[in-house]
Amino acid sequence: MVVVTRRLFQTPWEFRESALFTAVALFFGFAVQYAASGQGVTLPHLPFNAVALALFAAVVLGIGLACRNNQQVKWLGGIPLGLCLIFAIALLSLIGGIVPQTEAAPGSLTVRLGLNRIFSSWPFALAILLFLGNLGLSLSWRLVPFKLKNLQFILFHAGFWIALSCAIFGSPDLQRFVLPIEKGKASNLGYTMESETPQQLPFSVFLHDFSLEEYPPQLLLFDGQSGKIFEELSKATILVRKGITASWSGLDVQVLDFIPYGLPGKEGIPYPADRTAGIPFAKIRIISANKAPREEWITTGSPMIDTRDAQAGSLSLGIRPGTPKAFRSTVTVHDENGHQSKATLEVNHPVDFQGWKFYQMGYDQKAGRWSQVSVIEVIRDPWLPAVYLGFFMIMAGNLLFFWNGIKRTEGAS
Repeated sequence: MVVVTRRLFQTPWEFRESALFTAVALFFGFAVQYAASGQGVTLPHLPFNAVALALFAAVVLGIGLACRNNQQVKWLGGIPLGLCLIFAIALLSLIGGIVPQTEAAPGSLTVRLGLNRIFSSWPFALAILLFLGNLGLSLSWRLVPFKLKNLQFILFHAGFWIALSCAIFGSPDLQRFVLPIEKGKASNLGYTMESETPQQLPFSVFLHDFSLEEYPPQLLLFDGQSGKIFEELSKATILVRKGITASWSGLDVQVLDFIPYGLPGKEGIPYPADRTAGIPFAKIRIISANKAPREEWITTGSPMIDTRDAQAGSLSLGIRPGTPKAFRSTVTVHDENGHQSKATLEVNHPVDFQGWKFYQMGYDQKAGRWSQVSVIEVIRDPWLPAVYLGFFMIMAGNLLFFWNGIKRTEGAS
């Protein structure tokens, strides 16, 4: 039997040609990146990026339909090249996950090759464009002529093409700012993660009020000098409430009374107060070896009231504010055209205003629930609906795939 070995680039092209082509494309991308001294790809903003994407889609669709019988075009839209390009994109993404995507020493090999900016580098852009071309060609052959049996393929692949292309081409139009606002004041200055220079926004935000809810305070045993918490002695987080007990080696503590919101009174005995002014107080009984039991009031303290701890030998017992349970800001947003909206921002509950999304991000953690500053994140992404459309099409394709599978199973039985 004679074994015939297929020569390289002998039609039809397969995985060897695809792997070699992908490797050459990546090498060319890194060469361009190096020649440009590490300067990556800069995409245009709207409407130019939308026009560029539309032209790219039209060219791919036109080539796919006009040259569908060409062997090289079939290979460009084939599975072998698609899999090789997916591997290349995964490899570049892995580099982006390993190499810190931050500033590096100017002129270093990392900068010259764009390894610290891999997702805006020439090799990544080239791999994405080739993959979109590959995906678009295979899609065009199922679109024309349209057949109902190809609907699942069309929904999944078209959705993937739309989601990926719009996320990449629309990235320059994504705007993300952090907006710190003082209570009773308005601000229209936002900060990006890359720069400390404020930028003027097309709207202003007025902060009416900020409120914070906390879990019950925690009972802690710590070194009064260093502040180090003796976690190895604690079996679990001890939330303060009336009647609880806690034990450490040679030390027993019982909470005799607990006032969630109180103020210091005469002779150090606290009294209940309004939530806006009061702080947690706990009356504890300390029982230690070879010493008579004693009782003391301890408190978390606040910006206006000193913290009060109890001595337990060389250590200290105290209560500290619980972790934040929820925090929210009541704001009014005004834009340049006279539109305004009053809303309450909470974590994971964004508010929409004129194409912007407002998120509750943070506050002055040192001041806690007395914070006079609220930190808000504002995001505008005009391409997000298109990306969502792509994801919904992918989901519809998957549902249709499972439905067809169920029908085939029922038909076989």
